[in-house]
Amino acid sequence: MRHLRSRLGVCSVAMGIFCLTLPVQAELYVAGQIGMHKPNDASNPEFSVAGRTIGGSDLALQSSLMYGAKVGYYFDQVKLGNFNLGVETEVFNATPHFKQQVATIGGFTGTAEGVDNRVLTWAPVVALVRYQGELFEPYAGVGLGVFFSNLSDGTNSSSSTDVGLNTQVGTRYRVNQNLSLFTEWKYNYANISHTNILSYTYNAHTIVGGIGYHF
Repeated sequence: MRHLRSRLGVCSVAMGIFCLTLPVQAELYVAGQIGMHKPNDASNPEFSVAGRTIGGSDLALQSSLMYGAKVGYYFDQVKLGNFNLGVETEVFNATPHFKQQVATIGGFTGTAEGVDNRVLTWAPVVALVRYQGELFEPYAGVGLGVFFSNLSDGTNSSSSTDVGLNTQVGTRYRVNQNLSLFTEWKYNYANISHTNILSYTYNAHTIVGGIGYHF
């Protein structure tokens, strides 16, 4: 019995040393993302014409490719059961161009020419909560979004910077300690204003996939 206890003690010490030498799960990560950006119509548009502001009908925006990157970190110290909190910053680009379309502006209906529209979204701080599973990690996040918009008709252009909402819901699959795959749905909302040209309500849905590297 004494020999058995000695062996068990040695095994316990060995297992303790082994566990201490196991790599800790990485919490700092960088990721690339790509997907489809589908905006709703530009609603509540207001046009500046000859020093006057006039309203018009909603304007259709084109769907486009979206691509970007993100950096995030989860805090091991902040946990509630299998849930823990983190923060993330991300940036992504899309081109929801204004389509050529029939529109009503100030009571007059006619054909509105298409206009190139580029929206670069930067979310400086997104608050995240995730469920820590063994392989799958569902998560959700919300934060401010800074929307850098540029309009161009090929001759003239206008830039605007506006603050709005950036949200996300997704799930991450851990391939191994350092590599993960994820899919995510985003929703963005902002009031975009190009001084002396056009202002409108912008809201868009984006479905993305991506790959992350965990340090």
